[in-house]
Amino acid sequence: MAIFIALLRGINVVGANQLAMKDLAALCGDCGFLKARTWIQSGNVLFESKLREEAVRQKLEKALAARMGKAISVMVRTPAEMRAVLEANPFPDKEPSKVLVAFLAGAVPTDPLKGMVAPAGEQVHVGRREVYVWYPEGIGRSKLKLPVIASATARNINTVAKLVALSDDGA
Repeated sequence: MAIFIALLRGINVVGANQLAMKDLAALCGDCGFLKARTWIQSGNVLFESKLREEAVRQKLEKALAARMGKAISVMVRTPAEMRAVLEANPFPDKEPSKVLVAFLAGAVPTDPLKGMVAPAGEQVHVGRREVYVWYPEGIGRSKLKLPVIASATARNINTVAKLVALSDDGA
């Protein structure tokens, strides 16, 4: 049995694609995942499963598509992978709420910075399956264009740290 952290793309607090976190936890239970619990209303869920990561992702995406009526991308990481993401933060001295990690389902493609426009001095660092971005003026004001993260789901470093802490407590 392994602990997994699933990050859903496009689940919102208000507007389109609303999914109550209690419903997400129940959906995970319906998938056969154990001890499912969520953190904040943005599609973060921790659980245990005997399945491998890819099978977990596929099963959860299928269940979400049936529930939501449209495809919802899911990025899955183990606690060790999430901890490594946190430890690899290339911007440790920057305000954590201004450092975003874009999680990809697979490896970062070749030439990931192609088409990037960073008008406010945003800085980007590419990881293995993640892209780190520092937004000096904040995420909400940024006009950053970075095509590689269009299919990713992003969390700030504070959220990554909290998910690591929660996974340390066990799913």
